[in-house]
Amino acid sequence: MTDTDHRGRPIVAVTGLGLVTPLGFGVAQNWAALLAGTSGIRRITRFPTDHLRTTIAGTVDLPEEAGGPPMTATPRVMRMAEMVAEEALAEAGFDPGHFPGPLMLGMPPVELEWPHRFKLARRVAPAPALYPALTQAATGWEDLYRHAAFASVGEHLAARFGTRGAPIALTTACATGASAIQLGVEAIQRGETQAVLAIGADGTVQPEALIRFSLLSALSTRNDDPTGASRPFEKHRGGFVMSEGAACLVLESLAHARARGAKVLGILRGAGEKSDSFHRTRSNPDGSAVIRAMRNAIEDAGLAPGDISYVNAHGTGTPENDKMENFAMRAVFGEAAPPISSNKSMIGHTLSASGAIEAAFSLLAIRDQVLPPTINHVEPDPAITLDVVPNVSRSARVTHVLSNSFGFGGQNVCLVLSGASS
Repeated sequence: MTDTDHRGRPIVAVTGLGLVTPLGFGVAQNWAALLAGTSGIRRITRFPTDHLRTTIAGTVDLPEEAGGPPMTATPRVMRMAEMVAEEALAEAGFDPGHFPGPLMLGMPPVELEWPHRFKLARRVAPAPALYPALTQAATGWEDLYRHAAFASVGEHLAARFGTRGAPIALTTACATGASAIQLGVEAIQRGETQAVLAIGADGTVQPEALIRFSLLSALSTRNDDPTGASRPFEKHRGGFVMSEGAACLVLESLAHARARGAKVLGILRGAGEKSDSFHRTRSNPDGSAVIRAMRNAIEDAGLAPGDISYVNAHGTGTPENDKMENFAMRAVFGEAAPPISSNKSMIGHTLSASGAIEAAFSLLAIRDQVLPPTINHVEPDPAITLDVVPNVSRSARVTHVLSNSFGFGGQNVCLVLSGASS
């Protein structure tokens, strides 16, 4: 393999992976559980769920929370991002405090959570002018700034791992993790850097986020059957299951990885995106943006649709998303569509982290030549005409994988990942 691709750009190699999901900590534990068809969905115990329509989620219980109050979302995101970066950098063989490139961090928008609001309210004496009183109560509250300022997570991680330049923190809804990887790939392809630390992390399983998605009628309410609640592509699917987690990919130009003798885990061969301004939460019924994002990624990789061995689905388990993805697959691949499966059937929808987590799982599918299953596939939906790898993982020849991430607001990003020798 040469060091440049079909367009003369540096080939982007992946040399390190890190994972945290409701299935466990670390790549080995997560991958074993995924192939076994294990569900990480459980009843929520982090906060009271009385009177909520949905009382299940894919939560990650961090060691730092044992015996104490649960972390709020921002420090949770920061801690999980640290964990996956540490694992990925160790595998890649980098000094964990001196990374030779920038940080691309995909994370959720940061906001005040109810513990902050209650504490702020307790500081505010009754006053005729509420806003000045709130401003005065928040003055000098450094923890509030550190937890709620958007840049603080990226700045902390950049200092912790010694990345170069200003960290880039972004959010593109459910495509966020894939967007972080895409930014890293394109920076290397433009010759701006030889290496990138790409992270997607989300820790927003908290009451307000749960209520918001419930008001959109987007969440499964199969509360009596947590492990069977996430049912992508299945006839009785009723919504997605909120989840959290993180993944890190160490990206390098292939030439840089070879020069330092690094083991190449796979190639980030192409990326494609296409926005859809149709609706704040729904996709355009014509599927044009989703189809174009998939085609853009395959074309960017220098491949034809027939070269794709497997598609790691967005596969949320909402009735509309799954039908749209099926429609788009048929538009792109025709009758010869490759197998497609959804990791979300086991780990739930990790939101801002999902694109990065699923990219990592895609590389592991190539490494081990196996397709992870779509579990909870009890009754097929006649409207879903694809091979969804139902219930049981399957050995297969896997050379190139298309990983789909479709976000609210029409933010669609697809990645093509290939084997180290492809």
